[in-house]
Amino acid sequence: MRDAGSVDSEAATHPASPISHPADPQTLQALLDLSGPGGYVLLLGSAAQHAMGLAGLMGGIHFVGVNAPDDVEELPVLSLLDCDTMIPLRQTVTRAVVVGPDRLGAGWLAEARRVLLPGRRVVIESEQVAAPAGLTRLALGHGLFVGERR
Repeated sequence: MRDAGSVDSEAATHPASPISHPADPQTLQALLDLSGPGGYVLLLGSAAQHAMGLAGLMGGIHFVGVNAPDDVEELPVLSLLDCDTMIPLRQTVTRAVVVGPDRLGAGWLAEARRVLLPGRRVVIESEQVAAPAGLTRLALGHGLFVGERR
């Protein structure tokens, strides 16, 4: 992954791969930079599929899946919510957010930022996004965008 100080000309000479790079739980855990139990992690859209893998690595954290795929089931560590236009959580409540590639619209990215605590991270499962307003890009590569809420 390139860090925030990388030269953008590298992206111009090496376009993003059209092949999907599914994120594994270990990579997501490292990128989310969470230590210790407690709090909530939001998994938006298809990112809810990561709940079991992340829960196995990050004990004591509760996961909230919003608009999860039909094959994802509610679990003791995962609450599922469905909504049309907004994430039904109060502002600045989640310790981290993972956004699936099926929720890349500006409205969903703004909502992901809204519920994220300041100084915490969002991982977007796509390189094809600009840094959403209010997020500082930390890394971009391997099919992922990592940002931090200002």
